Amino acid sequence: MLYSPYAMSINVIGAYRGTTPNSFIRLFHASPNVSAVDIYEDGNLIVENLVYKDFTQYIPIAPGKYNINIYPTGETTNPVLNEDLYILQGTAFNVAVIGKLSNMSLYYILEPYTAQNFGRPCIRFVHLSPDAPVVDISFSDGRKVFRNVGYKDITDYICVPPGTYTFGIRSVGSNDVILAISNLQLKPNNYYTIYSTGLVEDIPSLEVVPVLEPR
Repeated sequence: MLYSPYAMSINVIGAYRGTTPNSFIRLFHASPNVSAVDIYEDGNLIVENLVYKDFTQYIPIAPGKYNINIYPTGETTNPVLNEDLYILQGTAFNVAVIGKLSNMSLYYILEPYTAQNFGRPCIRFVHLSPDAPVVDISFSDGRKVFRNVGYKDITDYICVPPGTYTFGIRSVGSNDVILAISNLQLKPNNYYTIYSTGLVEDIPSLEVVPVLEPR
């Protein structure tokens, strides 16, 4: 399934304050052993019932520092995460909730300005599986697309011809496929981020979440 930033039904209550917002964030629940959560900003509910592997819509937000508290859905005491979020002027980025319950954190994934794609689709890979090894990502014929991608690494975009692709994720130095990404359709002029989530040694198991990025 391909996620679109404009098609999610997550209940976003509101997130900006004060001055006119000129930045945008999208929240992504990528913590593999944490159930649905509610997200509060300075005591105000901004996102309700965000489940694992789901995104919010993009939220307009003013630059500044925000205190973020995350609770299991329906609860308002003992947050599972209490962390400050810093917003720079004129930026657009994803904020992922990552790590296992014992060491959750917020992780910033900037949506960069990119070079002209000449009508091609462009992809990047973000490694958010906390117990997965450093990996290579390859085309189905074995050619490497991304090399030596470790936990919390974000690759640059690369542009490829439009089409339907199968990719293999392998531990660096191994020919064994940890996870196959099958039948991923990449359309002209689109930008995609492929997130790895889940766990290699536990459940939920390792998988990918391909996401269409706005342009």
